[in-house]
Amino acid sequence: MDIHEYQAKEILSSYGVKIAEGGLAYSPSDAVQRARDIGGHVWAVKAQIHSGARGKAGGIKICKTHDEVEAAAEFLLGKRLVTHQTGPAGKVCARLYVESGMDIARELYFCFLVDRGSERIVMVGSAQGGMEIEELAANHSEAIIKIYIKPSVGLQDYQAREMAFALDLKAEMLSHAVKTIKGCYRALRDLDANMLEINPLVITGSGELVALDAKMGFDDNALFRQQKISELRDKTQEDPREMAAADRGLSYVGLNGDIGCMINGAGLAMATMDMIKLAGGEPANFLDVGGGASAERTEKAFRLVLADKNVKAMLVNIFAGINRCDWIAEGVVEAVKKIDMQIPLIVRLSGTNVEEGRRIITESGLPIITAETLAEAAEKAVQARNKVVAKDMAREI
Repeated sequence: MDIHEYQAKEILSSYGVKIAEGGLAYSPSDAVQRARDIGGHVWAVKAQIHSGARGKAGGIKICKTHDEVEAAAEFLLGKRLVTHQTGPAGKVCARLYVESGMDIARELYFCFLVDRGSERIVMVGSAQGGMEIEELAANHSEAIIKIYIKPSVGLQDYQAREMAFALDLKAEMLSHAVKTIKGCYRALRDLDANMLEINPLVITGSGELVALDAKMGFDDNALFRQQKISELRDKTQEDPREMAAADRGLSYVGLNGDIGCMINGAGLAMATMDMIKLAGGEPANFLDVGGGASAERTEKAFRLVLADKNVKAMLVNIFAGINRCDWIAEGVVEAVKKIDMQIPLIVRLSGTNVEEGRRIITESGLPIITAETLAEAAEKAVQARNKVVAKDMAREI
């Protein structure tokens, strides 16, 4: 789960990280009032969307008068911003963060990430901040510093000092830098975050270290014990299909294809999508219904897949290990009868009680296409999809 910049900054501030004064605005008049409350002569009006690279997309405006603040707010509110992280669909800005201007002497990059490969938390920093870290990593990898932290031990003072030195900070800033770095680590650890990024972390003209931007992502599986964090969720920034799946306990990722997938097990789901691609099709989604694919859960998964109007055919691929094929088959038949499917359905069952499961599908009298192997199922799904597309084109003609 991601949160907005202003929310991440509020969290970091509570852990001793210095931030610029700012306020939230939902209208142009709100934005002007926030600028008046902050005072000064320069303000940054920032679109609040779950994406980086907002500046390149025109989502950050520097203003020097209240009229400019109002104009910036008028421009940004309701605007769909498209960045390399949002994809072509973009994300709509529904709120703004108005922040005081800052006298910036230097820009740095700083981040904590959970690195599953090393089973460590990695602290990443660079003295070259204010630009895309992907670009920096590709062209100047030597400028990026990584320090690995054992979760069982935690961040040590010497590691924080090592990062501060790597960021080329002056000796008089060392104590403040260590406090900032340790505050960020505590926020990551205490709140079950899996990512905390500050880009840029700036050094002001007066020598202060300030988080000018902030992003945080949290482990969905830990939200049950992080109620305050869970309440920060902004569903308007999420894919409605993925949001609906998460609310129903399903693992779903929306894709751009037109062959819907319902599979149990993440590995089998990935293999199924690969086979669909190999057969010449495009998967519309990743959907793992898990081991307990009951009739009720199966129906929810069907409705979720079919809610995508781009889906032209649906493939169900189940390997019954801790489950049973006859139970799955009964759930599929019941779901199809309730939903009244209008597109081809291909079902491939394997594992425990597979013969009984296939018998239930065959004797249901429903127009369900069956397959014995994954390759056969993928090929039949692509063929069924092609027939639907051909019919749609003929109808249009």
